[in-house]
Amino acid sequence: MTSRAELILPNGLPIQPEQQGMYYTLFLGMYLTTVLGNLLILLLIRLDSRLHTPMYFFLSHLALTDISFSSVTAPKMLMNMLTQTQSISYAGCLSQAYFFLLFGSLGLFLLTSVAYDRYVAICHPLHYTRMMRQSLCFLIVLVSWVLSSVSALVPTLLLACLSFLRGNTLHHFFCDLSALLKLSSSDITINELASFAAGSIDITLPFICILVSYGHIGATILRRPSIKGICKALSTCGSHLSVVSLYYGAIIGLYFVPPSINTKDKDVIGSVLYSVVTPMLNPFIYSLRSWDMKGALRNVLSKGPFSA
Repeated sequence: MTSRAELILPNGLPIQPEQQGMYYTLFLGMYLTTVLGNLLILLLIRLDSRLHTPMYFFLSHLALTDISFSSVTAPKMLMNMLTQTQSISYAGCLSQAYFFLLFGSLGLFLLTSVAYDRYVAICHPLHYTRMMRQSLCFLIVLVSWVLSSVSALVPTLLLACLSFLRGNTLHHFFCDLSALLKLSSSDITINELASFAAGSIDITLPFICILVSYGHIGATILRRPSIKGICKALSTCGSHLSVVSLYYGAIIGLYFVPPSINTKDKDVIGSVLYSVVTPMLNPFIYSLRSWDMKGALRNVLSKGPFSA
Protein backbone atom coordinates (compact mmCIF):
# COMPACT_ATOMS: atom_id res chain seq x y z
CA MET A 1 0.00 0.00 0.00
CA THR A 2 1.31 3.40 -0.98
CA SER A 3 1.88 5.87 1.83
CA ARG A 4 -0.41 8.85 1.98
CA ALA A 5 2.41 10.97 3.50
CA GLU A 6 3.36 12.54 0.19
CA LEU A 7 2.69 12.55 -3.53
CA ILE A 8 5.15 12.94 -6.37
CA LEU A 9 4.67 15.75 -8.86
CA PRO A 10 7.04 15.07 -11.75
CA ASN A 11 7.20 18.14 -13.93
CA GLY A 12 3.90 17.68 -15.72
CA LEU A 13 4.69 20.41 -18.20
CA PRO A 14 5.47 19.09 -21.69
CA ILE A 15 8.97 20.59 -21.84
CA GLN A 16 12.41 19.08 -22.28
CA PRO A 17 14.98 19.13 -19.43
CA GLU A 18 17.26 21.46 -21.37
CA GLN A 19 14.38 23.95 -21.64
CA GLN A 20 13.79 24.13 -17.88
CA GLY A 21 15.74 27.37 -17.44
CA MET A 22 13.94 29.18 -20.23
CA TYR A 23 10.50 28.10 -19.02
CA TYR A 24 11.37 28.90 -15.41
CA THR A 25 12.19 32.46 -16.43
CA LEU A 26 9.02 32.69 -18.52
CA PHE A 27 6.70 31.45 -15.78
CA LEU A 28 8.44 33.56 -13.13
CA GLY A 29 7.91 36.64 -15.29
CA MET A 30 4.26 35.74 -15.85
CA TYR A 31 3.65 35.20 -12.14
CA LEU A 32 5.32 38.48 -11.16
CA THR A 33 3.33 40.28 -13.86
CA THR A 34 0.12 38.78 -12.46
CA VAL A 35 0.88 39.89 -8.92
CA LEU A 36 2.17 43.36 -9.80
CA GLY A 37 -0.52 44.03 -12.41
CA ASN A 38 -3.38 43.12 -10.09
CA LEU A 39 -1.78 45.01 -7.22
CA LEU A 40 -1.67 48.05 -9.51
CA ILE A 41 -5.42 47.71 -10.13
CA LEU A 42 -6.03 47.51 -6.37
CA LEU A 43 -3.84 50.57 -5.81
CA LEU A 44 -5.55 52.65 -8.50
CA ILE A 45 -9.01 51.79 -7.21
CA ARG A 46 -7.93 52.66 -3.68
CA LEU A 47 -6.33 55.99 -4.61
CA ASP A 48 -8.81 57.36 -7.17
CA SER A 49 -12.19 58.34 -5.72
CA ARG A 50 -13.76 58.20 -9.19
CA LEU A 51 -13.25 54.43 -9.08
CA HIS A 52 -15.15 54.02 -5.81
CA THR A 53 -18.15 52.54 -7.63
CA PRO A 54 -19.84 49.12 -7.39
CA MET A 55 -18.22 47.86 -10.60
CA TYR A 56 -14.70 48.66 -9.41
CA PHE A 57 -15.52 47.33 -5.98
CA PHE A 58 -16.17 43.96 -7.63
CA LEU A 59 -13.10 44.35 -9.85
CA SER A 60 -10.89 44.99 -6.81
CA HIS A 61 -12.07 41.70 -5.31
CA LEU A 62 -11.49 40.01 -8.68
CA ALA A 63 -7.93 41.36 -8.78
CA LEU A 64 -7.26 40.03 -5.28
CA THR A 65 -8.77 36.67 -6.32
CA ASP A 66 -6.53 36.52 -9.40
CA ILE A 67 -3.44 37.04 -7.25
CA SER A 68 -4.56 34.29 -4.87
CA PHE A 69 -5.60 31.93 -7.67
CA SER A 70 -2.26 32.20 -9.44
CA SER A 71 -0.40 31.86 -6.13
CA VAL A 72 -2.01 28.48 -5.45
CA THR A 73 -0.05 26.75 -8.24
CA ALA A 74 2.69 29.02 -9.61
CA PRO A 75 5.08 29.26 -6.59
CA LYS A 76 5.15 25.48 -6.06
CA MET A 77 5.65 24.88 -9.78
CA LEU A 78 8.51 27.39 -9.87
CA MET A 79 10.09 25.88 -6.76
CA ASN A 80 9.96 22.41 -8.27
CA MET A 81 11.53 23.65 -11.51
CA LEU A 82 14.28 25.47 -9.63
CA THR A 83 15.21 22.82 -7.07
CA GLN A 84 14.26 19.73 -9.11
CA THR A 85 12.23 18.50 -6.12
CA GLN A 86 9.02 16.73 -7.01
CA SER A 87 7.28 15.81 -3.77
CA ILE A 88 4.35 17.46 -2.04
CA SER A 89 2.83 16.38 1.24
CA TYR A 90 -0.58 14.74 1.20
CA ALA A 91 -2.01 17.53 3.37
CA GLY A 92 -0.38 20.12 1.12
CA CYS A 93 -1.87 18.46 -1.93
CA LEU A 94 -5.38 18.54 -0.47
CA SER A 95 -4.89 22.18 0.51
CA GLN A 96 -3.74 23.07 -2.99
CA ALA A 97 -6.74 21.29 -4.53
CA TYR A 98 -9.12 23.09 -2.17
CA PHE A 99 -7.77 26.60 -2.75
CA PHE A 100 -7.58 26.03 -6.51
CA LEU A 101 -11.29 25.18 -6.51
CA LEU A 102 -12.10 28.01 -4.09
CA PHE A 103 -10.45 30.87 -5.97
CA GLY A 104 -11.40 29.48 -9.38
CA SER A 105 -15.06 29.45 -8.34
CA LEU A 106 -14.83 32.84 -6.65
CA GLY A 107 -13.47 34.43 -9.82
CA LEU A 108 -16.46 33.20 -11.82
CA PHE A 109 -18.94 34.49 -9.23
CA LEU A 110 -17.25 37.89 -9.22
CA LEU A 111 -17.42 38.05 -13.02
CA THR A 112 -21.15 37.39 -12.66
CA SER A 113 -21.38 40.25 -10.16
CA VAL A 114 -19.78 42.63 -12.66
CA ALA A 115 -22.23 41.44 -15.35
CA TYR A 116 -25.16 42.21 -13.03
CA ASP A 117 -23.71 45.63 -12.28
CA ARG A 118 -23.46 46.40 -16.02
CA TYR A 119 -27.02 45.17 -16.52
CA VAL A 120 -28.33 47.58 -13.89
CA ALA A 121 -26.19 50.46 -15.20
CA ILE A 122 -27.41 50.12 -18.80
CA CYS A 123 -30.94 48.78 -18.38
CA HIS A 124 -31.94 50.71 -15.24
CA PRO A 125 -29.67 53.79 -15.16
CA LEU A 126 -32.14 55.96 -13.21
CA HIS A 127 -32.34 53.39 -10.41
CA TYR A 128 -28.66 52.42 -10.40
CA THR A 129 -27.74 54.12 -7.12
CA ARG A 130 -30.70 52.59 -5.30
CA MET A 131 -30.29 49.10 -6.76
CA MET A 132 -26.50 48.88 -6.40
CA ARG A 133 -26.26 50.20 -2.86
CA GLN A 134 -23.16 49.43 -0.82
CA SER A 135 -24.84 46.90 1.45
CA LEU A 136 -25.97 44.86 -1.57
CA CYS A 137 -22.44 44.85 -3.02
CA PHE A 138 -21.01 43.55 0.25
CA LEU A 139 -23.74 40.91 0.40
CA ILE A 140 -23.01 39.75 -3.17
CA VAL A 141 -19.31 39.33 -2.38
CA LEU A 142 -20.12 37.54 0.89
CA VAL A 143 -22.49 35.12 -0.85
CA SER A 144 -19.85 34.52 -3.54
CA TRP A 145 -17.33 33.58 -0.85
CA VAL A 146 -19.78 31.26 0.92
CA LEU A 147 -20.86 29.45 -2.27
CA SER A 148 -17.25 29.09 -3.44
CA SER A 149 -16.08 27.80 -0.06
CA VAL A 150 -18.82 25.18 0.18
CA SER A 151 -18.49 24.01 -3.43
CA ALA A 152 -14.72 23.63 -2.95
CA LEU A 153 -14.92 22.03 0.50
CA VAL A 154 -17.27 19.16 -0.36
CA PRO A 155 -15.17 17.65 -3.21
CA THR A 156 -12.01 18.12 -1.12
CA LEU A 157 -13.45 16.32 1.91
CA LEU A 158 -14.66 13.46 -0.30
CA LEU A 159 -11.19 13.35 -1.86
CA ALA A 160 -9.64 12.93 1.58
CA CYS A 161 -11.63 9.72 2.06
CA LEU A 162 -10.12 7.98 -0.97
CA SER A 163 -7.34 5.41 -1.05
CA PHE A 164 -4.39 5.63 -3.42
CA LEU A 165 -3.08 2.14 -4.13
CA ARG A 166 -2.05 2.74 -7.75
CA GLY A 167 1.02 4.69 -6.76
CA ASN A 168 1.72 8.22 -5.65
CA THR A 169 2.89 9.81 -8.91
CA LEU A 170 0.56 12.53 -10.12
CA HIS A 171 1.16 13.41 -13.77
CA HIS A 172 0.42 17.09 -13.45
CA PHE A 173 2.19 20.23 -12.27
CA PHE A 174 -0.22 20.72 -9.35
CA CYS A 175 -2.79 18.71 -7.39
CA ASP A 176 -5.62 18.84 -9.89
CA LEU A 177 -8.85 17.23 -8.67
CA SER A 178 -9.49 15.21 -11.83
CA ALA A 179 -5.88 13.91 -11.87
CA LEU A 180 -6.19 12.86 -8.22
CA LEU A 181 -9.45 11.01 -8.92
CA LYS A 182 -7.77 9.10 -11.76
CA LEU A 183 -4.98 8.09 -9.39
CA SER A 184 -7.34 6.75 -6.72
CA SER A 185 -8.08 3.05 -6.36
CA SER A 186 -11.40 3.68 -4.57
CA ASP A 187 -14.88 3.95 -6.01
CA ILE A 188 -15.11 7.57 -7.14
CA THR A 189 -18.78 7.64 -8.16
CA ILE A 190 -19.77 9.94 -5.29
CA ASN A 191 -16.75 12.15 -5.98
CA GLU A 192 -17.74 12.50 -9.63
CA LEU A 193 -21.31 13.38 -8.66
CA ALA A 194 -20.05 15.97 -6.17
CA SER A 195 -17.69 17.42 -8.79
CA PHE A 196 -20.54 17.61 -11.29
CA ALA A 197 -22.78 19.37 -8.77
CA ALA A 198 -19.99 21.80 -7.85
CA GLY A 199 -19.29 22.47 -11.52
CA SER A 200 -22.96 23.19 -12.13
CA ILE A 201 -22.92 25.76 -9.34
CA ASP A 202 -19.51 27.27 -10.07
CA ILE A 203 -19.39 27.18 -13.87
CA THR A 204 -22.82 26.69 -15.41
CA LEU A 205 -24.86 28.94 -13.09
CA PRO A 206 -22.56 31.98 -13.43
CA PHE A 207 -22.38 31.48 -17.19
CA ILE A 208 -26.18 31.43 -17.49
CA CYS A 209 -26.45 34.56 -15.33
CA ILE A 210 -23.87 36.36 -17.48
CA LEU A 211 -25.70 35.36 -20.67
CA VAL A 212 -29.04 36.57 -19.25
CA SER A 213 -27.49 39.89 -18.16
CA TYR A 214 -25.97 40.57 -21.56
CA GLY A 215 -29.12 39.37 -23.28
CA HIS A 216 -31.04 42.12 -21.47
CA ILE A 217 -28.28 44.61 -22.23
CA GLY A 218 -28.41 43.75 -25.93
CA ALA A 219 -32.21 43.99 -26.00
CA THR A 220 -32.07 47.40 -24.28
CA ILE A 221 -29.56 48.71 -26.82
CA LEU A 222 -31.62 47.43 -29.75
CA ARG A 223 -34.78 49.10 -28.42
CA ARG A 224 -32.97 52.43 -28.33
CA PRO A 225 -30.33 52.12 -31.07
CA SER A 226 -27.84 54.97 -31.27
CA ILE A 227 -24.14 55.28 -31.97
CA LYS A 228 -23.62 56.93 -28.58
CA GLY A 229 -25.48 54.16 -26.75
CA ILE A 230 -23.59 51.40 -28.56
CA CYS A 231 -20.23 53.06 -27.88
CA LYS A 232 -21.12 53.50 -24.21
CA ALA A 233 -22.15 49.86 -23.91
CA LEU A 234 -18.96 48.70 -25.62
CA SER A 235 -16.79 50.88 -23.39
CA THR A 236 -18.42 49.64 -20.20
CA CYS A 237 -18.85 45.98 -21.16
CA GLY A 238 -15.95 45.31 -23.54
CA SER A 239 -13.35 44.65 -20.85
CA HIS A 240 -15.66 42.37 -18.91
CA LEU A 241 -16.66 40.38 -21.99
CA SER A 242 -12.99 39.92 -22.90
CA VAL A 243 -12.18 38.52 -19.45
CA VAL A 244 -15.28 36.28 -19.48
CA SER A 245 -14.18 34.94 -22.88
CA LEU A 246 -10.71 34.16 -21.51
CA TYR A 247 -12.04 32.38 -18.43
CA TYR A 248 -14.70 30.33 -20.14
CA GLY A 249 -12.58 29.66 -23.23
CA ALA A 250 -9.96 28.02 -21.01
CA ILE A 251 -12.61 26.15 -18.98
CA ILE A 252 -14.35 24.79 -22.08
CA GLY A 253 -11.05 23.63 -23.55
CA LEU A 254 -10.01 22.04 -20.26
CA TYR A 255 -13.18 20.37 -19.01
CA PHE A 256 -15.61 20.05 -21.91
CA VAL A 257 -13.46 18.62 -24.70
CA PRO A 258 -14.50 14.98 -25.38
CA PRO A 259 -12.15 12.52 -23.61
CA SER A 260 -11.41 10.71 -26.88
CA ILE A 261 -9.39 13.64 -28.14
CA ASN A 262 -8.09 14.89 -24.78
CA THR A 263 -4.48 14.17 -23.84
CA LYS A 264 -2.40 14.65 -20.70
CA ASP A 265 -0.42 17.40 -22.40
CA LYS A 266 -3.63 19.15 -23.39
CA ASP A 267 -4.91 18.94 -19.79
CA VAL A 268 -1.70 20.49 -18.49
CA ILE A 269 -1.59 23.23 -21.13
CA GLY A 270 -5.25 24.05 -20.48
CA SER A 271 -4.55 24.27 -16.74
CA VAL A 272 -1.62 26.64 -17.38
CA LEU A 273 -3.84 28.88 -19.53
CA TYR A 274 -6.57 28.90 -16.91
CA SER A 275 -4.48 29.27 -13.76
CA VAL A 276 -1.45 31.29 -14.94
CA VAL A 277 -2.12 33.10 -18.23
CA THR A 278 -5.68 34.33 -17.64
CA PRO A 279 -4.99 36.03 -14.26
CA MET A 280 -1.97 37.71 -15.87
CA LEU A 281 -3.96 39.12 -18.82
CA ASN A 282 -6.85 40.53 -16.78
CA PRO A 283 -5.03 43.69 -15.58
CA PHE A 284 -3.93 44.50 -19.14
CA ILE A 285 -7.46 44.08 -20.46
CA TYR A 286 -9.01 46.32 -17.81
CA SER A 287 -6.32 48.98 -18.00
CA LEU A 288 -6.18 49.10 -21.80
CA ARG A 289 -9.96 49.08 -22.41
CA SER A 290 -11.13 51.22 -19.48
CA TRP A 291 -10.84 54.98 -19.82
CA ASP A 292 -11.41 55.33 -16.07
CA MET A 293 -8.47 53.05 -15.27
CA LYS A 294 -6.21 54.83 -17.76
CA GLY A 295 -7.26 58.18 -16.33
CA ALA A 296 -6.55 56.98 -12.79
CA LEU A 297 -3.12 55.71 -13.86
CA ARG A 298 -2.28 59.03 -15.52
CA ASN A 299 -3.43 60.86 -12.41
CA VAL A 300 -1.24 58.74 -10.12
CA LEU A 301 1.78 59.04 -12.42
CA SER A 302 1.45 62.81 -12.79
CA LYS A 303 0.65 63.71 -9.18
CA GLY A 304 2.10 60.80 -7.24
CA PRO A 305 0.18 58.65 -4.79
CA PHE A 306 1.14 60.71 -1.76
CA SER A 307 0.42 64.18 -3.07
CA ALA A 308 -2.24 66.30 -1.48
